[in-house]
Amino acid sequence: MKQHFTSALSQAFGRFASKEHGATFQNFINNTYVRMMGLDMSEFKTPQSYSSLNELFTRHFVTMRTFSTEANEVISPCDSLVTQWGMIEEMRALQIKGMSYDVNDFLGEEISDAAKESIRDGSYVNFYLSPRDYHRYHSPLDMQVVKAVHIPGKLYPVNIPTLKNKVDLFIENERVVLECLSAQDKRFFLVLVGALNVGQMEVAFEPKIQTNTVSIPSVYEYENLRLKKGDDFGCFKMGSTIIMLCEKEMCEWNVTIGENVRFGQTIAKMI
Repeated sequence: MKQHFTSALSQAFGRFASKEHGATFQNFINNTYVRMMGLDMSEFKTPQSYSSLNELFTRHFVTMRTFSTEANEVISPCDSLVTQWGMIEEMRALQIKGMSYDVNDFLGEEISDAAKESIRDGSYVNFYLSPRDYHRYHSPLDMQVVKAVHIPGKLYPVNIPTLKNKVDLFIENERVVLECLSAQDKRFFLVLVGALNVGQMEVAFEPKIQTNTVSIPSVYEYENLRLKKGDDFGCFKMGSTIIMLCEKEMCEWNVTIGENVRFGQTIAKMI
């Protein structure tokens, strides 16, 4: 399959971002990025502490944020903007207001029909990570990962203007689909969606997943892979989107469209 221009551009940016340019120039790059994007570095090391732009993108907290340990409370998996949330109706969800997409196509052929059917009439939330956001993602609740599917695709931007104009953007873009179970055996999906200049989406528990490198889907199944709420399980190497799709009557959400949420913030309660 011929490489799409968005993938080629993203690979080129990824090479630049991963290169260590030498202390003086790297400090200039890092400080310029922090200033231009308006990054809040109060929870992180100083910009000059990072040896590449990718290290700055994928920065870790100096001190881990606190969050609710109540078993029935769901936390935001990331720092992000809630661009859309609502109910899955006739197996369709909203990309943005006025533009829907087919959930079956989004999850891909490698997810079973039974697993897809489990979220019929369920709910979804779209989390958009801008280039200024903290780029790591965490488990929103205690969960078991039963399957991971890497679906290659294009890397169109996922910002608001593109969401409003590009039909089936989430279906066309590269993504990693995680099929999960809650402690109450409720099924849900966390989908990591690639975007322009995302050199890589890392999944810590599955290093075989190498995004923006292959043209055929890959499937990984697990028997006893469990993550605790708040566990760091990877990062975007630039901003992108996470979509959470849940079984019917799994969550009672406490988010609004257009709200900026932070990793660790309680955003729902398990029903």
